[in-house]
Amino acid sequence: MSENIIPEELRKDFPDVENQVKDTVPAEEAPVETPAPAAEPEAPAEAPAEAAPVEEAPAEEAPAREAAAEKADSFADKSLAELSDLFVQLKNSAERMSRSKEAEAIKSAFYKLLGRLKGESGVSDDAASSQDNPFEAVEQNFKALYADYKKERAEFNKEQDARREENLAKKQAVIEELKALVEGQEDVSSQFPAFRELQNRWREAGPVPATAFRDINDTYQFYVEKFYDMVKINRDLRDLDFRKNLEAKEAFCAAAEKLAENENVVSAFHELQKLHEQWKEFGPVAKEKREDIWNRFKAATAVINKRYQAHFEGLKEQQADNLVKKTELCERTEEIAAREITNTAGWNAASKEIEEVQAAWRRIGYATKKDNQKIYDRFRAACDTFFTRKREFYSGIKDNMTENLDKKLSLIEQAEALKTSTEWKKATDQFIALQKQWKEIGAVPRKKSEALWKRFRAACDEYFASRDAHAGGENDFYGNLRAKRKLVEDVQAYEPAADAAANEEAMRGFQERWAAIGHVPFKEKDGLNKAWRDAMQAKFPEFSAPRGAASHGGRAPRSPKDALIEKYNKLQQNITTYENNIGFFSASKNSEPLIKQMEERIEQAKAELKELEAQIRKAEEGEA
Repeated sequence: MSENIIPEELRKDFPDVENQVKDTVPAEEAPVETPAPAAEPEAPAEAPAEAAPVEEAPAEEAPAREAAAEKADSFADKSLAELSDLFVQLKNSAERMSRSKEAEAIKSAFYKLLGRLKGESGVSDDAASSQDNPFEAVEQNFKALYADYKKERAEFNKEQDARREENLAKKQAVIEELKALVEGQEDVSSQFPAFRELQNRWREAGPVPATAFRDINDTYQFYVEKFYDMVKINRDLRDLDFRKNLEAKEAFCAAAEKLAENENVVSAFHELQKLHEQWKEFGPVAKEKREDIWNRFKAATAVINKRYQAHFEGLKEQQADNLVKKTELCERTEEIAAREITNTAGWNAASKEIEEVQAAWRRIGYATKKDNQKIYDRFRAACDTFFTRKREFYSGIKDNMTENLDKKLSLIEQAEALKTSTEWKKATDQFIALQKQWKEIGAVPRKKSEALWKRFRAACDEYFASRDAHAGGENDFYGNLRAKRKLVEDVQAYEPAADAAANEEAMRGFQERWAAIGHVPFKEKDGLNKAWRDAMQAKFPEFSAPRGAASHGGRAPRSPKDALIEKYNKLQQNITTYENNIGFFSASKNSEPLIKQMEERIEQAKAELKELEAQIRKAEEGEA
């Protein structure tokens, strides 16, 4: 206590009080100023320059708010329903009024998550109905819970304020009685029990409004000291009181020294404030011990203050590092939001990247006080830009999907009308053209895509199955295969005649029939030709396949130009087959390698066609 805090009324009642106070006030009672760190809505406050113990009622400080903010961050993995359930449990608990910070943390986590889900779902704040806003029910339910809790909390705070005012009146009454006790010149033996009773009433009165705490406490301490120093009391009683005060203050010192070992620096600091409040509830100790006991308590306080200061210095460094990390995430999000994305696969991949960035953001702590809100606003703006562009994209392709649906329905109708055609060459070309158009048409609504493809595929399958079963001619490879196998069987069944001329005529007949049959599937060609040669040589010893006969089925060698033309035609057929295969692969899962292989074969065949065209032209020039 110092001169500037002595009430004016005491200066009038005790003219010499100032000199007496200088001699009697113990060193430990000197006021200690503790500037409260400024609080910020989201980021924790920076540590005060000197976090010394306070003498007045503890105020809401930034570390407490920081704890609430950190608590809110711990709810980041909860769903809206889980957060609502947590709030209901808190609201129904017996200690709900002392858990207001936890209630605010749950509320903060709820609305942060709600805002993010609305942003990702494209729900506007002015959604007209629950259909437009699927979160309306859970949001209204939470609002009602919180409003009810807030009302109850307000009533509780009102009662607490009234109780503090009552406590203030009680303590003012104690001071008035203490003042009368000090001014009286009654017998010491009768005054001391009354003094003890006043001290007990003071301690039992409870907390008072923060604005009155310092003045009421200083006035009380002043009269307590006056009682000991001005009133002539029995020395034995005084010494006994000093010893009791000393024992209590030694216990406070031990508790403060124990707090210095607490790993939770913020918690230790707040517990220290409580010890300082309790310290002032006890009177002085003997003069010769006042300085020592106060110095011990002050030393323990200094250790905790130093650790508290270091904690916030380290926190500042961590916050600066968090700012760098969050800036990098902002830049990455801005880059993703600015990409030119033209298909759903691209948007799905980009959305996954955004989700990974948001998860990384939640794992990072707060940035520095002055930058925390700015960096969050920048990150949120980049996310909003991305999801706005995504919504616009899907809104645009919705119309395209409807148009694509109509186009594919038209192709299906054409395929179904064409599937019974027996004009095999013409119909095959038309089906290949339909399949090519099908591939070029964009996406349709997912719920209809599979049904459309099955319907189109069924029409194609029905046609090609019919063609393979009935189509004849040069393009019916499997029909040709069956015909040539039958011819080999005929040769094997032939019984040579005694007349050589008859055998030669039969041999030529077989050869002409073989030559008249068209191509067979490529993989069957070599085995079939070998069976043909073996059968002919077994029945006709004079039969000898000329060079090149293996590839022409026993026919006489063609001119170089004819061979080139035949190879050209076969390449064209191969290209048609490859393109037809791609049409069917495109709707199958994991078909990309097969499609790529077919595309490579088509490109290779087209290149060979160009070379063959040049060779055919050169052969024609040689014949001219």
